[in-house]
Parts: sequence; structure tokens; C-alpha cells
Amino acid sequence: MKVFRMLALAMACMASPLAMAADIDGSRLSVLWGVPFAGILLSIALLPLLAPMFWHHHFGKVAAAWALAFLLPFAFVYGPGAAAAGFVHALVAEYIPFVILLTALFTVAGGIYIRGNLHGSPALNTGLLAVGAVLASFMGTTGASMLLIRPLIRANDNRKHVAHVVVFFIFIVSNAGGSLTPLGDPPLFLGFLKGVDFSWTVRHIFPDTLFLVGVLLALFHALDSWYYRQAGEAGRSDPTPDSPPRALGFDGKVNFVLLLAVVALVLLSGVWKSPVQWVIAGTPVGLPGLVRDLGLIVVTLVSLALTPRQVHADNQFGWGPMQEVAKLFAGIFLTIIPVIAMLKAGVDGPFGAIVSAVTRADGSPDPAMYFWATGVLSSFLDNAPTYLVFFNTAGGDPATLMTTHAATLAAISAGAVFMGANTYIGNAPNLMVKAIAEDRGVKMPSFFGYMLWSGAILVPLFVAMTFIFF
Repeated sequence: MKVFRMLALAMACMASPLAMAADIDGSRLSVLWGVPFAGILLSIALLPLLAPMFWHHHFGKVAAAWALAFLLPFAFVYGPGAAAAGFVHALVAEYIPFVILLTALFTVAGGIYIRGNLHGSPALNTGLLAVGAVLASFMGTTGASMLLIRPLIRANDNRKHVAHVVVFFIFIVSNAGGSLTPLGDPPLFLGFLKGVDFSWTVRHIFPDTLFLVGVLLALFHALDSWYYRQAGEAGRSDPTPDSPPRALGFDGKVNFVLLLAVVALVLLSGVWKSPVQWVIAGTPVGLPGLVRDLGLIVVTLVSLALTPRQVHADNQFGWGPMQEVAKLFAGIFLTIIPVIAMLKAGVDGPFGAIVSAVTRADGSPDPAMYFWATGVLSSFLDNAPTYLVFFNTAGGDPATLMTTHAATLAAISAGAVFMGANTYIGNAPNLMVKAIAEDRGVKMPSFFGYMLWSGAILVPLFVAMTFIFF
């Protein structure tokens, strides 16, 4: 992270109280400003296949190089003040809170060890995925993913085929399960901050979620049962075949309290309204958000201090997955700046055709097109700002969207959450789960290999949902 720290210091020095607002006029930008973002996506997709050793040792430098490929030309063309303002906004308003929340959830969940003799049968695996889907809406997709991915992999450590278990885990727990409350996924939390009622989502897309999760669980159970019956499936030796049975239980229980503290801090920052704020290079930093972030840092440190070392050892807890996500998303959050600005420009921007496509000839919103436009972009862009773009495109008035255009808001919400599962970068937990699985010796599909799974399983389900619900 040294390159990013130096870059942050340089940009902070350039930023002054007179720096222009962080919002960039996307209608003035060329689509060529999206090349660095496309470059980092292609790097994530191709370099692990073409140059795995180079990528393993230098992925942080690659991400920083693409970030500089945007920031330096942008500073040259529009001035260092504009570049600094955009950089500070991405850093202060988006990236730092994002990483702090992920780190807190990663640390707290990593301090909970689920003990007991878990054996990865189709019934147990399906049950864990179902439990994770429920938990995801109450402790977030990241929290549920970090809590359950390790025991799920451990339960299947004597099986030959495990990658499909992790892939469906990403589909269900890391994405679809977080669709029912603002605590579940960042896009819904942003909607909550904009004025959408806390219970609105569960009342309007519960049938969609039930359909998607139910079908995915049924498909998984059928596929896992087929693998389970194959000769030689128990091809990896059980590390403790003669160990006495142990009842299911938890170590590191203090982290359950800390997990509740994380949820409370996130919820507090959404409901607490305070006029106190500071402006950093055009980016406002409110007191509720600052308290939330400081509280999450305290929770992280308390978890590290109170969790017994044996729990971390049993969980094989390490910082590698978190470092990978932090470095890659640093590059993504910076290179995505002009892409989001071009989308926000609406019909006047380079992506005006996308915005126009979601509106019917009579001027009314088309829920089916909103579902796919929000979903496809959320598969590759950060789903939180994508949600906001289409929330505003549909009018931006929560009272109207929750009533007159409820179908449109449901389509935006479902597209942002569900289709984040289409790629490894569609939602932060996807990449974290992949990193943890690979760290445990699971041979995960490549970037495009994963998209073959999502294309074959998720896309037909999304097509069906379009006709059924939108």
C-alpha cells in the first residue's frame, strides 16, 4: 500500500479549501476516461491466468498503476485541484468507510470459531447456505460470508470437489441473501439514507428473494448430491478421521457482542441526523459517519485484543484476503470516478443511451429495463453508486418511488443486490470469499470461469424473474 499512501499524501497536499467540488461534470468527459477502469478489470480477469506469479506478488502495484493512469492525465487536463477533489472524495467519502467496515466485519467474524464435527454432506451444505442467506440481511453479506465460509470449507475438507460449494455460497450468502434490509447490502443502506423506509424492501422484494434463493438452494442440493455420489469424491484425506465426535459450539463468543456493535454503529449512522460536519477538499464529512468509523476501528481493536489466539489459529485467520481486497478496491474506487460521473450525466453524458433505455416512450420508467441496467452495471461497477445513479434517474423522490413507482424501486434494489453475484468484483465479499477459499487450498474458477457459472445459472433465473416480477 506504499504507493497508495504516497499518492494520498500528494493529493492531500494539492487539495485546498478552494478546490472545486468533488462532483465532476460527466457530460464533458470522453469515454476514453473509462479506459483505466476497464484496464484494472481486465488485469483482475487475465493476469492471474497469464502471469500468476507476477500477479500474486505485484497486484497492488498494478492497481496503483491504473489509478495513476487516470489521476495524472486528469490532473493535467482539468487541473490538480479537480483531480485532488475527486481523489479526496473517493478516499474520504467512499473508500475509507468501505475498508473500515470490511475490516471490522472480517476481524470480528474471523474471531468466531464454529467447532464440532461438521461433515460436508449435501444436506449440511444446503443448510449452511440457507442459514447464511437469512443472516446476510441482518448482519450484512460481508459479515455472514466471513462468519460461515471458514466452517463450510472445513466441513468439506475431505471432499474432492469443493469449488461449486464456494461458488453457490457467493451467489446466495454473499449477494442474494442481503436483499431484505438496509443492513444487508450497501445499495439498500444508501436507499435508507435517502429516505426509503427500513421495512420497505422486505415488503416488496421478499417474493423475488424467496424465488431466487429457493431455486438456487434446490439447484445446489441437486448438484452437490450428484458430486457426493461420485466415486472418489472423498479424495482428500480427513485430517482427523479418528477424532471423537464434538458437539456443535462456538469459541470467541465475545465477538457476537462485537458483531451486534458493528450493526448498531452502521444503523446509528443512518438514523442519526447531525448538522455538525467538516469539509475536506469539497467533500463533507458528517459527525455520524465519523463516529461510526471510529467506533468500528475500536471494535476491530477490541476483537483483536479479546479473541484468544487459539481461535485465530483454528480459523487459520490471516490478513492476506483483506489486504488483497483493500488494494484492488483502492484502484477500483479511483478509476471508477469518471465512469460514475458519466453515468450521472444522464442522457447528456457519453452513456446517455443506457439512461434512455430505461424509459418508455410515454416517459414512464420501465421496471424490467431498470432491473437489467442496474444489475448489469452492478456486476462490474460498485453496486452502491450504481444504485444511486438509477435511483436519481427514476426521479430521486423516495415518497414517489415507494408508492407510485414501487415496481421501479424494487427493480433497482433487486438488480443492484442480486446481480452483484455475476462477477468476482460485483460485491466486495465475492473477492474476499474467493481469497479465503484459495488460501485454504480450494481451486476456484478464474474470473471468466466464474462468469461461466453465473452465466449458466444466474442469468436464466434473472430472465425468468424479469417476466415474473418486473
